[in-house]
Amino acid sequence: MKGEFCVIAPDVRLGRDVVIYHFVNLYGCEIGDGTKIGSFVEIQKGVRVGRNCKISSHSFICEGVTIEDEVFVGHGVQFINDKYPRATLDDGRLQTDADWVVEPTLVRRGASLGTGATILSGIEIGERAIVGAGAVVTRNVAAGSTVAGNPAKAVTSDK
Repeated sequence: MKGEFCVIAPDVRLGRDVVIYHFVNLYGCEIGDGTKIGSFVEIQKGVRVGRNCKISSHSFICEGVTIEDEVFVGHGVQFINDKYPRATLDDGRLQTDADWVVEPTLVRRGASLGTGATILSGIEIGERAIVGAGAVVTRNVAAGSTVAGNPAKAVTSDK
């Protein structure tokens, strides 16, 4: 299913039973079987989203991100792929793709990223880890752990 006002470039690879809601922009990416993509989402070139994921509205998934199967991406989650972004070179000319290097980010199977989380570049979020709403993830998150805050830190359980 594809919603209205979507831009899906011809180089996008969509799996079976993918659901795409309104106002989505996809180019150069791969979306796995059964994944749902909410409204106002952009997924850039080179991104791979696995099977049975849920990408909630207003999220931005930039080049260099790999999301494995069964991952939940909450509303308004933002990924970053450059630790030192600049618009121009030292001489004032606009940068091009040749002027920077994508720093890859990996979200492992079954992880959950809370609403409004920001994931910096070069990060690995472990299998079934949970990132709390509004967290700013600046370093790797261990499998099965829960992190929250800015910067995101491990949360201990009261159990």
